[in-house]
Amino acid sequence: MKTFHKYILIGALTLSVTACDLDMVPETTMTDSSYWKTEGDLRGACNRFYEQMNGNNDLGDGFKHDYRSDELTTGGANSISSGNVQVPSTNGAWTDAYWRIFIANNIIEKAARADVTPEVLNKYLAEARFFRGYYYFELTKKYGDVPLLMKAVNNTADPDLMMPRTPRADVIAQVYSDLEFAAEWLPDIDKLDKWGHVARQAAIAMIARVGLYEGTRMKYHSDQSSDYRTHLKKSIDAAAELIASGKHSLYPDFEKLFQDVAEGRQNRENIFVKEYGPNGSAATTTHGTIRQMENTVSVTRNVVDLFLYTDGLPREKSAYTITPETSYDDVFTNRDPRLGMTCYRIGEEAYKGAFRPHNFHRGYSIKKGFDLNQWSTNSKEWTDWMAIRYAEVLITYAEALYEYNGSITDDQLDQTVNALRKRVGMPAMLTNTFASANGLDMLEEIRRERTVEFIDENKRYDDIIRWKIAEKVLPVDIIGALCPAEEVASQSKYDELKDRLTVGGQLRGKQRYETQDDLYVIEFAEDRRFNTNRDYLYPVPLYEIAQSGGAVTQNPGWE
Repeated sequence: MKTFHKYILIGALTLSVTACDLDMVPETTMTDSSYWKTEGDLRGACNRFYEQMNGNNDLGDGFKHDYRSDELTTGGANSISSGNVQVPSTNGAWTDAYWRIFIANNIIEKAARADVTPEVLNKYLAEARFFRGYYYFELTKKYGDVPLLMKAVNNTADPDLMMPRTPRADVIAQVYSDLEFAAEWLPDIDKLDKWGHVARQAAIAMIARVGLYEGTRMKYHSDQSSDYRTHLKKSIDAAAELIASGKHSLYPDFEKLFQDVAEGRQNRENIFVKEYGPNGSAATTTHGTIRQMENTVSVTRNVVDLFLYTDGLPREKSAYTITPETSYDDVFTNRDPRLGMTCYRIGEEAYKGAFRPHNFHRGYSIKKGFDLNQWSTNSKEWTDWMAIRYAEVLITYAEALYEYNGSITDDQLDQTVNALRKRVGMPAMLTNTFASANGLDMLEEIRRERTVEFIDENKRYDDIIRWKIAEKVLPVDIIGALCPAEEVASQSKYDELKDRLTVGGQLRGKQRYETQDDLYVIEFAEDRRFNTNRDYLYPVPLYEIAQSGGAVTQNPGWE
């Protein structure tokens, strides 16, 4: 625990950062004793949350795509998805979250000094409590039980720095308490002083997110620490409130949703964003990171195969399935339109001219969120990243309803799953009759919808963890794209690939896929593993255990 507090104690004495827009970061360099006087001081302190918030993920290890599941690849192994993680000495996933929790505690403890009305005070307390709940939830997802530190710390001798891990149920109870306070006192999204700051709708959406995660995790991991249905009910009620409010709706164009045309409050799908840009020397705001959802990552065949065909049926049932495929683009034929909006087809305008398969990472190269105009013109404007969008609320509502009731009505499907399908022009809708007639599992179809809607939005790993299917989907062959010789960039490129291409679905004496030639195998199942007694939680960093005097203990299986 002392690791982050050594840094925090320095931050407690000053509230200075690199000069930026006054709406985004603390206004001035001030000592702690002369701070906490005015509303401006409270605003400046809370602005630190937005300056420090990560972009396209919140993993605590830098800005990048989330490779921890079977969803994305860079052409090689990821230590988490392959089961080869080593116990770290330190880890930003732990340290960075606690740094931000300290900032929240510091504000909550000292804001009362300011000469402001109770309503203004509660607004900033709500902002701090939102982020405290947000980061404690991130910690529990990764580590389970974590120390629940609820006060500002002013010296390294404070005994609370040696506190043991708090039971997960108690931490989550505090997360709900913080988010519920935030939902009561944060401004409505239409009354925000600054776009990009949290509104009450973000707090309600977070309650829905936490409730679904904790409810399903308890259900499938047989966690008896509390009633999983209580969490699901919280999720249902929060999502229903947001839906009924009419404050949000789906942006009509899925592909442009992730580009700069869909920013600000005019995009009513936005619930909470990480605001970017402008990013030039003449700008009032400078950020060292950019959104980076562009053609530097590929989607695996494992996840591409989850996309339905236009008849509403999966690959193993649809009459539209092409077997065997002879071209890279065959996989897009008669498919859910989101596949073509998520990955490149041959010849589409891309990063370096017309897209040619296999130039990047051997998978299906992602175009979701890539704006060629921004990239090619070296634009200084960068698209805001949606930390929470309305589509998540809809699919959360559908999943929580089904998990709670064991059923979902056709009207509820139209309100949620089918709304997402209609947005992209998917011909087939999901109904109870359709599912029954075609032998579809309704829960699996709701999960499928969530997966294909949120590719590269940092959802898949958390989902396979809470559903307890990681041991099924991770220690398997990770398959890439189809690589017919005539479509590969050059004969030499094909020569580089051919030792990892299937013949009749086989490679190295094992069946890697159904009968299919020329599928690139990115990773072999025999090189991957998932220990169910260990890998559902991260290992606690060794330094934190040592500095707590052993009060913080290691997670099972990592000893």
